[in-house]
Amino acid sequence: MADREEEDLKMAMRMSMQNSPPEPKRSKPRDVPDGIPTDESPEIKSRRIQRELMAAAAEKRMLAFKKDSPPPASSPVPVSAGSVMVPIMDSDSVPGSISVKKEKEISVGDLNLGKELTEAEANQLFSMVFGAGVSKGILSQWSNQGIRFSPDPETSMGLVQHEGGPCGVLAAIQAFVLKYLLFFPEEIGNAEQNLSASRRLANSQLVASNDFSSLSEDEKSRALIRSMCEILFVCGSNKRAVIATLSIVGHNIEESEGNLTDENMAKVLEDLSIESALDLRKVLRVNTYTLQANALQKLEAMVPVFRSRMGALLFLLSALLSRGLDSVQADRDDPSLPLVTAPFGHASQEIVNLLLCGQAVPNVFDGRMDLGGGMFLKGISRTVEVGFLTLLESLNFCKVGQNLKCPKWPIWVIGSESHYTVVFALDTSVQDENELEERESQIRKAFDAQDQSGGGGFISVEGFHQVLRDTNTRLPPEKVDHLCSTGFIVWSEFWQVILDLDKSMGGLKDSTGLMGKKVFELYHFNGIAKSDLNGSQLISRETPVQRPRLTKLRVSVPPRWTPEEYMADVAVSSSSGGNESKGKENEVTKPEPPQHAPLVDCIRTRWPRSVCNWAGDPPSIV
Repeated sequence: MADREEEDLKMAMRMSMQNSPPEPKRSKPRDVPDGIPTDESPEIKSRRIQRELMAAAAEKRMLAFKKDSPPPASSPVPVSAGSVMVPIMDSDSVPGSISVKKEKEISVGDLNLGKELTEAEANQLFSMVFGAGVSKGILSQWSNQGIRFSPDPETSMGLVQHEGGPCGVLAAIQAFVLKYLLFFPEEIGNAEQNLSASRRLANSQLVASNDFSSLSEDEKSRALIRSMCEILFVCGSNKRAVIATLSIVGHNIEESEGNLTDENMAKVLEDLSIESALDLRKVLRVNTYTLQANALQKLEAMVPVFRSRMGALLFLLSALLSRGLDSVQADRDDPSLPLVTAPFGHASQEIVNLLLCGQAVPNVFDGRMDLGGGMFLKGISRTVEVGFLTLLESLNFCKVGQNLKCPKWPIWVIGSESHYTVVFALDTSVQDENELEERESQIRKAFDAQDQSGGGGFISVEGFHQVLRDTNTRLPPEKVDHLCSTGFIVWSEFWQVILDLDKSMGGLKDSTGLMGKKVFELYHFNGIAKSDLNGSQLISRETPVQRPRLTKLRVSVPPRWTPEEYMADVAVSSSSGGNESKGKENEVTKPEPPQHAPLVDCIRTRWPRSVCNWAGDPPSIV
């Protein structure tokens, strides 16, 4: 029956391309309905038969759909942030015919459909990623890293890394996974979308308990699928996503519901080896999607494939193909170098930037740098969803721009000389400007506007009164007289008065004694598991086992203008208010001694002079 329907549709399509219609394939002559003239022209008759064939085929599809469709309560798959709900249409469907597939009707056959790369495409892709003369060790690293969540309850929201090279790919995916787990729980929890809020607190359950083990496997899987879909569409300029799979998936596996498991995948890939462009061309198949709903469905079907040892490499190839190989090369400053760097096989900055911002640019500054003579260095062109910080900035090797440093969500990939990890916060307010810092900027701007000394830092008495009016600052008369006694007002003296003036009068004195200090929590996740190879321990007992680790950090950030000597102490009022406190001195409590690790240097590139504390071993970014 299905073959007959396809034949009818194909015949209708062929007739639309021909000048004279072929004889329609039917089991008996077609009866002429009443009202249709028997002497109609061949052209009119051709169009009528074409419409009838397509209508008949569509009717059969509708009947079949009604027979197999779920109850009306079921809903279409929602698309990612900022999109609308759309029905799922297969990429190869005839325009106008919508084929809706239930969530559980995903078979191995769905993964075998796809386009084979041309010889030129395969050569360009392999050379772009690995270059000439790539070692077997690097190829092995990139062919043995799946995209899997940690089995440990305390780090169950994190992706595990077993091989050294693909950490840049895993860290970028991890950052987007955290975005959905923390700030879009309604999307991964099958609730209605509500994406209008630009400021929000993370999942209240996680905030209350700091327990990521409460996340279900379904929630994590949906977050992973949405993250991969978002990244691929960002790479495809939000117009398309290309998803790469393997042609051998499905071999020796019966096409039955639920048969694509991790065990089956491991068996299928047991003898697979990709060591050349020819090997890549033999096994790689690609599908292109312009609707996010279709891509989400494909990615859902492919979860076991991405969990397999080829997962990280397949996702990287998908991102490159989504961007377009020529566009990737145009993004780069030096297209002759491989994206996977020798001799250790690390993901280059271009790979990380591609996954974070959709362009394989090699630099982390904002915009582009004009070198003259029509030559430019290309950086990050727009604000991103999740950001990037690097130890190399603290060593003065580069400067991360605001686009990466201040992303939309408080999640950052952390780069070191040899590894990528992730830092994140549960509250978007960690990126807010400090209230007192904003006040300081306002007062300084008003003061500078009255400074006629050519930058000497002093103003006239008349200008001083204008500053007080412009900033709504109410100084006691004795303070005004003291500052004006010399006939001019120096910034440093005026600023000291402002620091000692209560906030209610327009000053910056904080009754808590914190002087505008920000205190918040960050979490650092390192997914490396050095002693494991795809989950099976193959080393001696004497070798320590390094597991994925989540570290909670307490971060204290002083205002820009805080004197250095003040940073060591925090004054906290011991009084309960009123006259009872008169004559009592403020208690001064010493904070915990600041702790240091290379991660702190990275954090300080985002929050200068911040002080960090944590429990247990220092967080590692290598």
